[in-house]
Amino acid sequence: MSAAVDLLTFGESMVSLRSAGPLSAGGALAMHVAGAESNVAVGVARLGHSVSWAGVVGADPHGEYILRQLRAEGIQVSHRVDAGRSTGVMFLEQRTADLTRAFYYRAGSAGSTIKREDIDHALNAGPRVLHLTGITAALSAEARGALEYAAERAAAEGVVVSLDVNYRSKLWTREEARAVLAPLARHADILIASDDELDLVASAASGGARSDNAETALADELLGRGVTEVVVKRGAAGAGVHTAAGRFEAAAVAVTSIDTVGAGDAFTAGYLSALLDGGDVPARLERGTVMGAFAVSTAGDWEGLPSRDELPMLAATQSGATVR
Repeated sequence: MSAAVDLLTFGESMVSLRSAGPLSAGGALAMHVAGAESNVAVGVARLGHSVSWAGVVGADPHGEYILRQLRAEGIQVSHRVDAGRSTGVMFLEQRTADLTRAFYYRAGSAGSTIKREDIDHALNAGPRVLHLTGITAALSAEARGALEYAAERAAAEGVVVSLDVNYRSKLWTREEARAVLAPLARHADILIASDDELDLVASAASGGARSDNAETALADELLGRGVTEVVVKRGAAGAGVHTAAGRFEAAAVAVTSIDTVGAGDAFTAGYLSALLDGGDVPARLERGTVMGAFAVSTAGDWEGLPSRDELPMLAATQSGATVR
């Protein structure tokens, strides 16, 4: 049996081709690794924890690139190569300073074929935390089955299960997501969602309502179903956590925002890192918001995320400062 790791996550990682302007105008594209699960894996690994990522890639240069990048970050890779399918690709367009658009070329990709057998070995290592996202369930029936199996098995074995809703409207409808994710939430110890995603896993309110009363009602329902912590991401408005012991809030760290892609994953990485360190809910929120601030104030999904030694940087320096 492999040595245990602090965190295991699995899902589809893709090649992201980023444009600084409208794609229709042409221009240079920068190549990156993209994927909510691997974003979290990188963030947690940079903070000094042992991390494993499981997934499927194609027998192509794109798949080789993803594996190389993840290994370079110190992440253990448990993967299968599907010679008959291609690695997924995403084009990311910075359309305006405030609007980024994603265009997926992932239908039928190698990553969408992940199945139960692909994650059994990684689960056998006995991770402390299993982090999942709703994106995986939207990829295929096989991927959905793998996600449900992993969540149920990990919960039965006493592994902390973290589930980030991570709804993607280009992959499935809200009704389709709700039908799959609401039952899945019963296996989660930590349920993470943006404020407009909570109604995909609970039914106490509807329509993605963002009122405080609606959020509390939805969170209370999830706590009543066995979730220990309901973590709500609100972007520039900070984040909150609902628990049986009460509600906790944290403001966002004030920074200059240049790229919001990956900010939610960075927050999640910080939150789970503090959990692994034994931190209480306020400490987890604090680290999550700091990680989110690093993400939005640097370019790329995960490239600007800090090491543990760099975590205090944003609190210790003023905007525009040069550390000499």
